[in-house]
Amino acid sequence: MDMIKSNNKEVPKNKSIVNKFALPILTAMIALPGVALAADGAAKVTGAAAIYVANNTWMLVATFLVFVMHLGFATLEAGLTRSKNTVNILFKNTAIVSIGLLTYAAIGFNLMYPGDFSIAGFFGFSGFGIGVSPEKMMVTGANGVGIYTYWTDFIFQAMFAATAATIVSGAVAERIKLHSFLIFTTIYVALIYPWVGSWKWGGGWLNALGFYDFAGSTLVHSVGGWAALAGVLLLGPRLGKYVGNSIRPILGHNMPLATIGVFLLWLGWFGFNGGSVLSADPAAVSRVFVTTSLAAAAGVMGAMLLSWILQKKPDLTMVLNGALAGLVGITAGADAVSVMSSIVIGFIAGLLVVISVMGIDRMKIDDPVGAISVHLICGIWGTLAVGIFSAKHSFVIQLLGVIAYGITCFVAALVIFYSLKVTLGIRVDEEEERGGLDFGEHGMEAYADFEVKSV
Repeated sequence: MDMIKSNNKEVPKNKSIVNKFALPILTAMIALPGVALAADGAAKVTGAAAIYVANNTWMLVATFLVFVMHLGFATLEAGLTRSKNTVNILFKNTAIVSIGLLTYAAIGFNLMYPGDFSIAGFFGFSGFGIGVSPEKMMVTGANGVGIYTYWTDFIFQAMFAATAATIVSGAVAERIKLHSFLIFTTIYVALIYPWVGSWKWGGGWLNALGFYDFAGSTLVHSVGGWAALAGVLLLGPRLGKYVGNSIRPILGHNMPLATIGVFLLWLGWFGFNGGSVLSADPAAVSRVFVTTSLAAAAGVMGAMLLSWILQKKPDLTMVLNGALAGLVGITAGADAVSVMSSIVIGFIAGLLVVISVMGIDRMKIDDPVGAISVHLICGIWGTLAVGIFSAKHSFVIQLLGVIAYGITCFVAALVIFYSLKVTLGIRVDEEEERGGLDFGEHGMEAYADFEVKSV
C-alpha cells in the first residue's frame, strides 16, 4: 500500500481502488491539474489528482444528503400538523427548495461570497459560468491541492440556502397565506440569508473577530429561527389553541410520518456537518460523524427524561424534537469540541427544547412543530457552547455573533412580514382556517378517502 501526502499527513492510497474508479474519471477530464497524458495516450494519475477526485466526490455525496433533509422537513412538518393542511405544507416545502436554488444562483452566492460567483459584481446570472478562468474552476486548499470544483462549491452551498425558510414554514403552519409566505421566502432567502452569512462564511467582520460556526447553528438554524419568531408573533395563534388561560393541544395527524422525517433529517445531517469539513479528509469527516450522532442521541435522552418527569408519560414529539435539538446544538462546533463535550452539548439541548416548547406555549406563542425551540433556542445554545467547550474560541465573541444575528434577522423578518401584513395580508380568514388550507388554498386534499376534522 502506497502513501500520499495530504495536509502534511501520510494517508494510505490503495492503487487498485484508484485504478478501478478514479482512472476512468480522470481520463475523461484530462484538463484537471495533476493529470498528464503519457506518450501512449494513457492517463498518468498523480496523488493530487486522486485527492481532488475523492474530495469532490464526497462533497457531491454530502450535497445530496443535505437535499434529502428537505424531504425530512416536509414529512416532519406534515406529520406534526393536521391532515387538512397536508397539501399546503408539502406544496410550501417543494416551492422553498426551488426558490432557494434559483435565488441563490441569481443573487445569493455572490452576496455571500463577494466576487466569487459573478464577473459583474451583484447578480450571479450575469456571470454564471461565463468567462470563468480555468484556474477558478477548481477550488484549492492552503496547500494548493484541489478540493472540489466551482460547480460543486455552488451546489453544496445552495442546498443550505432554502433551509432557513423551511424552518419558518413549520412555525407559521396552518394559518399563513400561501402567496405571502412565498414572497417572504423569496426576499429572505435571496437577500437576508446570504447577507448575514457573509459575515462569517464570506470572510466578513465576524469571521475577522474569530466568531466560529462550523456548519450553521446560527448561520442557518438561528437565522431561520429568528424569522420564525417574527412570523409567529405577527400571525397570532391558530384558532382554538388558547382559550382563556387554558392551552388546548392541537395534535399532529401522523406520528409515523413525523418519525420518518426526523430520521431523514438525522441522515441528512451527516452531509450537513460532514460536508462542512469541505474535503474528504478521513479523520476529520469521521470525527464529525461521531460528534454529530452522539449529540443527537444525547438530545433524545435529555428530552425523554425531562419530558417524562414533567408530563408523567413519555412523549414521542418531545423525543423527536430532542434528536433535532442535539443535531442543531452540535452543528456550530462539530469539529471543534471533544467527543465527550458533544454528548454534553446534545443532552443540554434536549433539556432546553422541552423547557422551551412548554415555556413558549405558556407565553401563548403558537409554534405547531416546535421550530423556534429546536432551531432558535438550540441554535443559540450550540453557538455559545463552542465558546464554553473549545479553548480556541471566545465565549464573548460567540455571544456577540448571536446578538448581531438575532437583532438583524429578527428585525429584517419583522419588517418583511409586517409589510406583507399591511398590503397583501398574511393570515387566511377564519372560514378557510377551519376548513383547512388544502381546500382553501389548493382545492384538493391529501387523504381523499378519509374524513377530515375541523376545529
